[in-house]
Amino acid sequence: MSLADDLYRETILDHYHNPRNNGSIDNASATVEGVNPLCGDELTLYLNVSPAGLIEDVKLMAHGCSINTASGSMMSEAILGQSVERAEEIIESFKNMMLTKSDEVAFEDELEELEALRGVKKYPVRIKCALLPWNTLLEGIQTAKSTKKE
Repeated sequence: MSLADDLYRETILDHYHNPRNNGSIDNASATVEGVNPLCGDELTLYLNVSPAGLIEDVKLMAHGCSINTASGSMMSEAILGQSVERAEEIIESFKNMMLTKSDEVAFEDELEELEALRGVKKYPVRIKCALLPWNTLLEGIQTAKSTKKE
């Protein structure tokens, strides 16, 4: 095991044991539930999007494996304060990293912590665990956008 693998494992465990943005939001712009019935992972995502399209707050309540919880925690840090458009770009980059065989996807310095989840690709059955928060976020963004139009 390399030093990088050890650091990545520590990052994932830190986010699992100390999840960031854990909790709920009253009167959220969107509240979405994500479930992976194959492994039992569940999460509820709360999202507040400003009229200008900025993600003002995001909270998660995750139940399940360490990968699901850590991925949601890292995701929440990455998108908080970002525009919806920028969050969608981050989601696309993360999903490309997880779903392509290439290791060419790289993140800017402020998002490099997300690369800790790259090792999950070694265990294909766990990729869905890492993607669940991100797919739930996409649904939350769509919900917030449709609510805004009404």
